[in-house]
Amino acid sequence: MFDLGWNPLLGAPLYPAERYAVLADGIGRILRCRGDVVLVQAEAVVALEAVAASLARPGLSALNLVTSPYGGWFGQWLRRGGATVRNLVAEPGLPIEIDGVAKALDAGPHIDVLAVVHAESASGILNPLPEILALARARGIVTVVDAVASVGGHRLEVDDLGIDIAVIGPQKALGGPAGVSALSVSPRAWDLVLKGGAPRDSILSLADLKRWIDDGRRTLPGTPAPLEFFALEAALDRIEVEGLENVIARHALAASATSAGLAALGAPAWVPTVKASNLVTAVPLPEALEPASVIAAAGRLGVELTEAVGTAPARLVRLNHTGPRAAFQTVLSNVVGYGAALTQAGRPANIAAAAEAIAAAYSR
Repeated sequence: MFDLGWNPLLGAPLYPAERYAVLADGIGRILRCRGDVVLVQAEAVVALEAVAASLARPGLSALNLVTSPYGGWFGQWLRRGGATVRNLVAEPGLPIEIDGVAKALDAGPHIDVLAVVHAESASGILNPLPEILALARARGIVTVVDAVASVGGHRLEVDDLGIDIAVIGPQKALGGPAGVSALSVSPRAWDLVLKGGAPRDSILSLADLKRWIDDGRRTLPGTPAPLEFFALEAALDRIEVEGLENVIARHALAASATSAGLAALGAPAWVPTVKASNLVTAVPLPEALEPASVIAAAGRLGVELTEAVGTAPARLVRLNHTGPRAAFQTVLSNVVGYGAALTQAGRPANIAAAAEAIAAAYSR
């Protein structure tokens, strides 16, 4: 038989069981959370579905804030489990309005769970999380926050904000692997999850993950993928070396420099800074220009732009400055590539002014 030789990707050693707890504690520090953190052996969308499947049951009432397809999915998962769900849907590509949240909560009947996405990678917007959580906390509502596209790029203090369940994936601002995720769970969220009839023996069971905590946080259920956990450990080590506050500041600088460059280019960003994600900046296209043609033109220059998701009829293109891309070189190439695509389409774009504005932002 032909010997292909040893491949470290195929022959990775088992991840040491005692280090799962160390990983969970590291994520807890990033989340500013002193409570339970559990690890999910799959990408973050599975963790989000697990939260919905573990909470949903007949008699549970939820207010689901929808600012992207992800929020829509969460509502579907809750309904599948028998929950009564009211979706509050934002205007396409825009953040949720806090006045609308207050009215929905006051309209009754009582709400048990409120779900919201913090920052949206789909459209580059940021929802008013502290204000939303304050409304929920005043009414004793259990809160679920999808922080996959905000953790590491925005301040997220789970305990101080009173978040009951926060779901994260390390593949964005934290620069880690996509195949593992995590969530924090407060005591009252556990009470709701473990209330009669909690699903068991399932990849979607938070109750099964609670056993891991109760058993001393030793061996995870199932067959953990060692490469994902070694990669997560490396990402957390890198965050510790750089410092979480520096990681957040680096993303904030990338976002502000991108906005400054777009403004100088003559193509301002989709939403103002206070409503914008620090990881992705969306820009509306001029009339009669199609996203695919602009993306293709930038791609020929080696610049990767993408179309916003679930934002029709708005036609938005996204400039990605997430994780290692939150750096001067990427921000500059994103904006210059977008400007070049506009000029190739016969649209005005002051590329020199854009480059100067970005350099000035990074020089301050």
